[in-house]
Amino acid sequence: MADPGGPAFPTAHVLLERHGLRAKKHFGQNFLTSERVFRAIVDATVRADDDWIVEIGAGLGTLTARLAERVPEGKVIALERDPDMVAVLQAELGHLDNIQIEPGDALKYDLKAAARWRGDPVTVCGNLPYHIAAPLLFRACAARGAVARAVVMVQKEMADRIVAGPGTKTYGAMGVMLQSYAACRMVVTAPSGAFTPAPKVDSAVVKLDFTAPPALELPDEEHHRSVVHAAFGQRRKTLRNALRAIYNPDAVAAALEATGIDGGRRGETLSLVEFAALSRAVPASSQTGIIVEEH
Repeated sequence: MADPGGPAFPTAHVLLERHGLRAKKHFGQNFLTSERVFRAIVDATVRADDDWIVEIGAGLGTLTARLAERVPEGKVIALERDPDMVAVLQAELGHLDNIQIEPGDALKYDLKAAARWRGDPVTVCGNLPYHIAAPLLFRACAARGAVARAVVMVQKEMADRIVAGPGTKTYGAMGVMLQSYAACRMVVTAPSGAFTPAPKVDSAVVKLDFTAPPALELPDEEHHRSVVHAAFGQRRKTLRNALRAIYNPDAVAAALEATGIDGGRRGETLSLVEFAALSRAVPASSQTGIIVEEH
């Protein structure tokens, strides 16, 4: 590995040429090349020399090597499902004691088992393929307690939705649900030119800190998700009518009165605190319809 005064890490271009490979579209492979973005990701991810980091989609190992350098007493568990990339990881980084290369699907990886192995929570990090970014984030959220934080690269549009506040165009069910269980912030933006090959859209890195959730006194997660998705299910409808499409009208009326929330508002104007209050006030047993979830 490199040290601050030593040789640079091999670039994605160098590694692809060295191993005779090209990026594969069906794996959503776009390899980061920006040193500025690498540094921001590592700084946001690592808290101590003995951190354990589960890296999703380790690819060529360019981020893996940088993370491993910063956790000499810890471990980087590098998840990768492309056999060609696994071969690169093993060839380039397999000799390092603090890197564990795990071939396979990140959507099936047991984050709680990794935390039990360590004996403490782990950190999730990685450049997430767009089509599985939301499921991976919600898996990390579901494993909070075992996962201290997640620092991930996603498309800029998704990053905006994750950190959006009430009343904005990008505020929706995804942001409300993730912000209900984690402190979410934007770390750094990464234009398409920061990758090879360059994707058609810009990206951004977001950090979800599950150790600092807002104090919302939430009911069970399943019911909270149902209420949030019901509120956003039909954006043109008032909150009252959107909720009535899913819950008993009398229960909706009672909940709005109890919380003091104006049923004539739209769901996208409610704060996290108001959503939590509404979830506590609407009985789960009053659900009468099917909720179409929006991520």
